[in-house]
Amino acid sequence: MGEAEWLWAVATCVKVLLIPAYRSTDFEVHRHWLALTSVLPLARWYSDASAPCCPLDYPPLFAYFQRILALPATALGGRPSALLRVSTSSPSSASLPVLIYLRLSVAITDLVFLLAAARLAHRRLPPARRRLVLILLLWSPALLIVDHIHFQYNGYLLGILLLSLSFLEEGKDLAGGLAFAVLICSKHLFLVAAPLYFVYLLRHYCRGGSWEASKRFLTMGAAVGAVFAAAFGPFLYYGQMQQVLSRLFPFGRGLCHAYWAPNFWVFYIVLDKVLSFVLLKLGFDIPAPKASFTGGLVGNFSQFAVLPQVTPLITFLLVIFAMSPCLIKAFQKPQPKHITRWVAYAFTCGFMFGWHVHEKASLHFTIPLALVSVNNLDDARHYFLLSIVSCYSMFPLLFDPQEYPIKVLLLAIHSILMWIGFSSCFRVGVAPGGTKTNNSSASNGKQGFIGKFGTIYLLGLLGVELWGQLLHPHIFGSGLPFLPLMLISIYCAAGMMYSWFWQLRQILKCS
Repeated sequence: MGEAEWLWAVATCVKVLLIPAYRSTDFEVHRHWLALTSVLPLARWYSDASAPCCPLDYPPLFAYFQRILALPATALGGRPSALLRVSTSSPSSASLPVLIYLRLSVAITDLVFLLAAARLAHRRLPPARRRLVLILLLWSPALLIVDHIHFQYNGYLLGILLLSLSFLEEGKDLAGGLAFAVLICSKHLFLVAAPLYFVYLLRHYCRGGSWEASKRFLTMGAAVGAVFAAAFGPFLYYGQMQQVLSRLFPFGRGLCHAYWAPNFWVFYIVLDKVLSFVLLKLGFDIPAPKASFTGGLVGNFSQFAVLPQVTPLITFLLVIFAMSPCLIKAFQKPQPKHITRWVAYAFTCGFMFGWHVHEKASLHFTIPLALVSVNNLDDARHYFLLSIVSCYSMFPLLFDPQEYPIKVLLLAIHSILMWIGFSSCFRVGVAPGGTKTNNSSASNGKQGFIGKFGTIYLLGLLGVELWGQLLHPHIFGSGLPFLPLMLISIYCAAGMMYSWFWQLRQILKCS
């Protein structure tokens, strides 16, 4: 086997060992979707209400994907039939055959991720950096936690994203646009990068004279339109489009997810709470919030006591505004060598300023940035910090004590491998004659690999974890249970804000 296949095989062994581990309610959600798409007619997929906790709310191509996953179970019959029962049950009640079947389905569909990672890593990298990129991608601890413990299919979806990026880097714009269309018809949260894709493809693919540019524009439009027609056409035929769209875009949900994703809105909410507390103490008449920031009732937007109210439209405008430097760069001088960095930045903007963002969405930019991290020492330092913060921010997803050593060990091994890999790729050496050299544009090797800021920040991360695991239970017992989670969100949000600003600086410096 090649190195990519060998690394994937090792990761698969770890995934098999994780089969009995904790699984979230997403396990039953995906099992229900698999059963729903195999038992019910297509016209009822998005209108079925037999399981109120598990409505199908992914785009049609993912529903078709679930239908394909059900085919082997349908052929087997007998024992796996529990997999195809349209009913809800506790995730812990899943039978062993169902558990193994679904866990292995995630591992097997990760072959798409392997294919994309191999294409990108072999594009133009020397052996050492190629191997490091494959390790960062195929052994990503955050992806293992989210997909193979918590349970989702992000590896399959991110594989499609990486395939799209590999095509664009190779100048195969039509294939890259098609792959992205398949991606957003599989999971609409990737739609955040659509403005960037549109501007880049318009300027890079639809070039030439008026006739040539028009022909290319129509070709790309027809190709992308064909993907959307294949995905949504059957539901349009059955008169289900309104139901499909209402499932995909439930804007009535709160500004933040149940566990606050570490983004800009964490600071906004905390500032509002602090201001309301201070003003109440000063005697001002401040109305108490009337709705939860994580509410799910349609029409109940997040209420703030002091600061201006936030609506989905405001978050959309903020995302576009934050993304605008990248869009301008792509319009002025579209270059394949920058597309991965630009796409990662677009997803970062969506994560930082979007509406009802999940903490798992940080995978959308940490995975592509693994490809950028081997460019130079500055990118390596940034990725080292970002990937640790991203993975640590997902620790609250695994709250059972038996999973605690697993998530800590995964992050620790990942950090050590990154340290060794980046240090060997960007080490400071001594040239003949005693002259100090550095194979990176950065020249501050004296501060160590991650520098003083990174060291202090990561030590603070360790302090947050020690507080949540040891000091808080000792001081407060079972009181203030929200405080450790809030500290994780705030502290990780500081790291994410730094990453967003750092990426913005790099975008502005692109030439």
